[in-house]
Amino acid sequence: MADDSSTPLNNKIQGLIASPLHTLLVAGIWAANTYLAAMRAGQSRAGLGPSRTAIYLRTMVFELVMLGVVAFGVWLRGMSLQTIFGQRWRSTLQMFRDLGLGVLLWIAATVVTSLLGGHQSGDSANREVAFLLPQTSREMLLWILLSITAGICEEAIYRGYFQRQFSGLTRSVPAGIILSAGMFGAAHAYQGMSRALVIVVSGLLYGAFAEWRRTVRPGMFGHTIQDAIAPALLRLTGH
Repeated sequence: MADDSSTPLNNKIQGLIASPLHTLLVAGIWAANTYLAAMRAGQSRAGLGPSRTAIYLRTMVFELVMLGVVAFGVWLRGMSLQTIFGQRWRSTLQMFRDLGLGVLLWIAATVVTSLLGGHQSGDSANREVAFLLPQTSREMLLWILLSITAGICEEAIYRGYFQRQFSGLTRSVPAGIILSAGMFGAAHAYQGMSRALVIVVSGLLYGAFAEWRRTVRPGMFGHTIQDAIAPALLRLTGH
């Protein structure tokens, strides 16, 4: 029997959609941004940070760049974007099916996270993210654009890329879901630790759903809806 000790690592690890080195690079970018987001959030709460418009635009640019970096790594592996997004729609019916599934996923995630966050008062829940909430029509329009960007990019990055990579590296689908959900929550730690823990649970639900459906497209719809209406829900629970 031939000795396979010299087989490249990438060939030994099954299920990887990019090289481990690329994942290390993406994780490094993620870690730097997570740290900077926490620093800037503290400044914004003290009234020293940038305007909400600047925050929204910067966040959109960063997430699009991150998605580009992820897509490049997948391309280097010789795979298509369907690897992180799932099979493309072949009919309008398929699109509406994923939309419907996304709405159901959003409802389920909202119910679960509301139960978990029920111990927080409305004022307490709002205090950590008040600096982010849109106040004008222009900011609301940018918020909706940001929600769409986040819905697409974050689902592709966390559920389409990190989850697949971690599942391959650990040879465990549950581990992939848990690790990517943990990173998803940590990336939102600037919103407060209690909210970040709730977001971890939301990430677990979205991750399990993506694994079941083998696509992140329903999650993109659910994520977008969840983010887009968040300001209205936070104001309702805050009064």
